[in-house]
Amino acid sequence: MIHAQRKTLSSYTSGLLSEGRVVFSADEAEQALGIGRGAFLDAAERLQRRRHLVRLRNGFYVVVPPRYASWGAPPPGWYIDDLMRHEGRPYYVGLLKAAELHGATHHAVMEFPVVTDKRLPGIHAGRTRIAFHYRKDMKAVSDGVENRKTDTGTMKVSSVELTALDLVRYSHAAGGIDNLVTVLADLGPKIGSQELARLSSAAERSIVQRLGYLLDRLGHGNRTGMMYDALSGRGAFPWVELDRNETRDPEFTPPPLERDEHWRVIVRRPPEVDE
Repeated sequence: MIHAQRKTLSSYTSGLLSEGRVVFSADEAEQALGIGRGAFLDAAERLQRRRHLVRLRNGFYVVVPPRYASWGAPPPGWYIDDLMRHEGRPYYVGLLKAAELHGATHHAVMEFPVVTDKRLPGIHAGRTRIAFHYRKDMKAVSDGVENRKTDTGTMKVSSVELTALDLVRYSHAAGGIDNLVTVLADLGPKIGSQELARLSSAAERSIVQRLGYLLDRLGHGNRTGMMYDALSGRGAFPWVELDRNETRDPEFTPPPLERDEHWRVIVRRPPEVDE
């Protein structure tokens, strides 16, 4: 009598790759293989040691295709949509990664930034670190999120306008003021005035002031008029520092070099575009 050979986790993951899939849950695999949790965890641990599998969250696994074996994991864009669905959170890929996807090329993206409505710990997936940035009002910027095709499906990405606003909002993740203006110099020609003004209503006034000043400085003042009108309609706005890092230590705070009356921005060191 010939007995059918039991399917292994290794053959199961190979089958997923042949179907263009790189993710699965522990529950899915156990049901497909007809095994219990203990047997699954043992098999998964063996594949992880061989670097054929990565566990990103409890019960969520990513298969490593052979061509990405040296990377330790496939690109996050292949699985970020599935991961955030597993987390049950709205999200979008933003900041420097979104800027790169929109054509900003003067910077190296060291992280894969994701904006979501819950404070989540970062994830190391092979060579890449997925960094999560908290935003409470995800619905307020939903019109600024678009779908991008990936090799395995789609992922949500911030629009050019939302990316510009977020780079100022999460300036700590933009690589400093000089890198920020360098990226904005690339994005500026692609920014739509109406969309920028509409999305700016969901941003803090200080962020709008700083972005408006920087875009004007970069020669894109023709794209900031509607945003300025929208800002003015929210009432009087106070003076803000362009770079808050310049004033962290009162003893070493340089004197203002410029006080922009239009946006009410105090500049202590002019930002420079990296060539």
